[in-house]
Amino acid sequence: MNQYETVFILTPVLSDDQMKETAAKFKKVLNAIQKKSTGFYCLVEFKAEPSVIKTLETAFRRDEKVIRFQTVKLDKYAVEYAEKRRAKLGKKEEA
Repeated sequence: MNQYETVFILTPVLSDDQMKETAAKFKKVLNAIQKKSTGFYCLVEFKAEPSVIKTLETAFRRDEKVIRFQTVKLDKYAVEYAEKRRAKLGKKEEA
């Protein structure tokens, strides 16, 4: 199983509720596909089989609220960096 990270940009005319609803929609797509994901909002980190990416990106293309998206396969160095970033953010939230 590979580690991925997806970033998508929503149209700026959306309300906060519409933005949150759209982000939740794509998190739900991931949950429905693999029953497991990490992250929230517009940056989602997840582990999945390569076939999942096609399904996710098809859902992005079909949603008019999504202007752009990009999914990248993380190499071992990017995975380490993401783990450090999450740990650092976790410490800030505790404070």
